[in-house]
Order: sequence, then C-alpha cells, then structure tokens
Amino acid sequence: MEYPTARGTGGRPPAGIAFSSGAAGATPALAAALARLDRRVDWERRARGTQGSGMRVTIEPARDLLARLGSPDRDMGVVHVAGTKGKGSVSSLVHHALARAGVRTGCYASPHVSRVNERIRIDGAEIDDDSLARVLAAALDALDDAEREGTAAREASWFDVMTAAAVLAFHEAGVEWAVVECGLGGRLDSTNALEGAVCVVTGIDLEHTEVLGSTRAAIAREKAGILHPGAVLVCAVPEGDEADAEISARARELGVPVIRPELDGGSLEAENVAVAKAVLDLLGGRGVPVGGRLLDDETVRAARLPGRLELIRSGGVTVALDGAHVPASLERVLEDLRREGLSPPAAACVLGLGRDKDLPGLLKVLRGRVDRVICTSVGVGLARSPEEIRSAAERIDLAAETAVTPRGAIQRGLNLAYDRGWILVTGSLHLIGAIKPHISEEPRC
Repeated sequence: MEYPTARGTGGRPPAGIAFSSGAAGATPALAAALARLDRRVDWERRARGTQGSGMRVTIEPARDLLARLGSPDRDMGVVHVAGTKGKGSVSSLVHHALARAGVRTGCYASPHVSRVNERIRIDGAEIDDDSLARVLAAALDALDDAEREGTAAREASWFDVMTAAAVLAFHEAGVEWAVVECGLGGRLDSTNALEGAVCVVTGIDLEHTEVLGSTRAAIAREKAGILHPGAVLVCAVPEGDEADAEISARARELGVPVIRPELDGGSLEAENVAVAKAVLDLLGGRGVPVGGRLLDDETVRAARLPGRLELIRSGGVTVALDGAHVPASLERVLEDLRREGLSPPAAACVLGLGRDKDLPGLLKVLRGRVDRVICTSVGVGLARSPEEIRSAAERIDLAAETAVTPRGAIQRGLNLAYDRGWILVTGSLHLIGAIKPHISEEPRC
C-alpha cells in the first residue's frame, strides 16, 4: 500500500520507528535486500497523519525508479485494479485465467499475509527468494544512484521500491500481461506510474479517509485517477451512485469507454468473478486468447487468496479469516459466511485494526453476530490498542476482552468455541498474517 511519502526524510523512516518485511526464513540474499528495503518509509505500517499533511504530491519517485531500471514496463500490457473491496480477488482471478490460457502473466498485489513473496506472482506461482532478492537489489541500487544525483527517486518509499522490483521481475520473466493491484487510492499510488490498457474499479466505500477524503465521492475521484486516454474501464460501481458520478465524469473527460458487468447482489466471490469475466472478455476482444469461460470452478479455487473468506478447521472449530476493514465489507463477509453454513452468532471474533478504520461501524456490524470480541493488536504504529477496541465495544454493550498478542487472542478464541462453534478473525490482513502461524491448520476448503 502506498500513497504518501515523508518530505525531507529521503523516504527513510524516522528514528525510533521499527519496520519489518517479515524476512524470517528467507535466504541470506533476500534477508539482506529486505533489510535495505526496510530503511525506507513503509506506509502500510505507519500512521499517515491528516489529509494533505506531509503527503506525496507526485508519483515521480516511482517513475524515476522505473526509468532508471530501463523502463521494464514498456513491453507488457497492464490491467490496473482499484477499489475498496475485491480488488485483490479480481486481480488474482484475471491472473490465473490468463496463466491458464498460456499467456505469460504476472500479478502484483498488497499487502502480503505471511511472506513478502506473495506480492509478486508469475503464472500463478510466488516469486522465489533469489529472484526477489535480485530485483530488489537492482531497484535499491537505482535508488542509491538517485540519491547521489538528487533526482526524484531519492524520495522513494518502501512501496515505490517494491513496485519497481515487481515490474523488473515481470520484464525478466517475459511477462506479456501484468495484473497490478493499487495499494491505496489510485491517483497518487505508486502503481499509477504504469498505464493500464484496462482499468478496473471494483467498488467504493469509506476507507483511508485521512488520506483519500471523507466522502465516497472524494474517494472515487482518487481511484478514478488511474484512468488515462486510450484505456477502457470495467466499473462495478452502480450507475447513479455518488461515487459513480465522479468516475463517469472522469471517464467522459478522457474519452474512456466504460463497461459495467452484471452484478446480481449475490456473494462477494460471485461478484468478483463477474468483474473478472468482464475484464477477460474485453482482453479476448483485443486478441488475447482469453475469455470469461476460463473462470470455471477450477480457476476460481486456484485464485483464492489467503485472508479473504478463508476457512480453516482447527481442533473441531471453524476459523473464518477475512481482512475486511470497512463496515459494508464486513456485512458482506458475514452474509457469505452464512451461505457457507456459519450462521451467527460466532463464539468469538478476534479483532484488530488500524487507527484509520471505522471502529464504531465495524463493532455495530458485529453486535448480535458474535458472542464476544477478543481485542488485540499487531503492535505496529498504525494499529489501535486492544484497550481502545474493548472500550468501544463495551460502550455498545458488546462483550469484549483484551489479548496482548495475536497468539493469545486466537488461543482464547479457540478455547471459547471448543468443538461446537466457529470464530471470526477480521479487521486487518496484517492481523491474519500474525495469527495464521498459531492455528493448527486443517483446511476445510
């Protein structure tokens, strides 16, 4: 995820703030590259402040890095995906369908749940440690050159470097089409240094309001910033919606055709598949050997991502994991879980989330649907404290308790459920990444 960069810091985190890419188990070369990378500002793990305060006003650092690497994006088509919910799943669906059709394809997504390698995939497989170490080192060397020469890339952040490294990896692998997920927003996201032949907006809800704006219309303007002349837009935002008004206006201004997939209000997965089918049919019309027909059950199963409606059976308890951090998204997740046979109330919900998320809204969605909230934190600068979450829950008469660590939280949740119920883990993909190593996994699906 990326948007701002700290002015006057050269992209470096201020003293006293610890950053980590989760390099445990990596090869020595990758661990060394990640150690260099973690010296840059990582806005996934840092409070971003108020809108417009110290925020990036250009994507030139990312552009400069790509230029210094020889413009590795010049020979590949790009599908650029933005949206509040579903953009990761849509990206994965398109990626897997392209790979299945024999098209050399890459996918760049964020954040990762367990391993940083998850962010860069080629033909369905995560990038290996040695390849990731090599492209990261190349991008970091380019950054060092920019610092010496005083060009825009000297301000590059963690995500700028990772984005440049991903594109370089795609170029070296001979990728024909890259499916690229926006990190945050769109207009000033690092990924917007690439120009998508096909742009996608999956949906708009209130998120990252301290950065993107306090209304859905304002957020839509930021996400519509990925559009450019010559692109085609696949838009899942309903016509007539306040967010659609902004997106449609931008599309008309640029002469960008808009394709609207048919959405029947069913499950999240079904809607994501419908959006992905529209993208694939569009690519098929441009001579790429793909089409929506490739999104059969086999492809859909292969494209499922960790931490998105993920169900794990552990000790007789079903653990449902989803990184939903917007109330409307959490509503949809709970409805989909009901379709899976997990009717409320859940025995417990393990909840951890960032300071920029709508805590009261999420708790209102959970009230009546979970017996108890176990409040925890991944312990990074952007996260709310367990005590803060518990106090907010108790104010609306929702039973709550704190757990200092994610490990303690999931153990408490499993104990509460015994062998007779299910529990939910939600609020943050970072939380899911911290919890999954402490679940004895017996995958249910």
